[in-house]
Amino acid sequence: MIRDFGSVEFFYLLAAMRWTLGLSALAFVCGGLVGLVVALLRVAPVAPVRWFAACYIQLFQATPLLMLLFLVFFGLALFGLSQNAFLSVTVALTCYASAYFGEIWRGSIQAVPQTQWQGSAALGFSYLEQMRHVVLPQSVRIATPPTVGFMVQLVKNTSLASIIGFHELSHAAQYVNNVTLKPILVYSIVGAMYFAVCFPLYLLSRQLEKKFNADR
Repeated sequence: MIRDFGSVEFFYLLAAMRWTLGLSALAFVCGGLVGLVVALLRVAPVAPVRWFAACYIQLFQATPLLMLLFLVFFGLALFGLSQNAFLSVTVALTCYASAYFGEIWRGSIQAVPQTQWQGSAALGFSYLEQMRHVVLPQSVRIATPPTVGFMVQLVKNTSLASIIGFHELSHAAQYVNNVTLKPILVYSIVGAMYFAVCFPLYLLSRQLEKKFNADR
């Protein structure tokens, strides 16, 4: 039965937007935690550890997120697990985000001037103390603009979760379009919702970048 697009359909999309935001936040937290470990391994003084982290980054950066979603979703059966869309999306986005966060934060750590490393070493700091008290606090400021910028990509990439049946904004848009047969209206509204979330993040990223350049 075909129905008109009204307030019910709009609030249905708005409710699905909560899942998009929640999934984005989950990907940021989980991907950030794993990404921090990857970044620290990437600059570790032990060469095999750096190579392992570099391979991890190259593997997940070179794999399309859509393909990664399919591999995780259908690969769960190999470990005796049911094909759970939420678990699959979480794992795929965590791997995807951690690879990019790891590389962003690796560059931020290495952007800290060598004089800071040398000065802290002269004070008798161990490697871990250097990272904790000197390097990481400075690298956070450097990493903030590109990190916020990448969050825009995370929000947009959550739309791929609809491919494996996860009910977020894009999946809800498909359903509303099927019952209203008004794709231009439906997807224009959905696009505006994504824009309302992503554009402020983009502006924040630009503002932080300008602030960092001015401070430097």
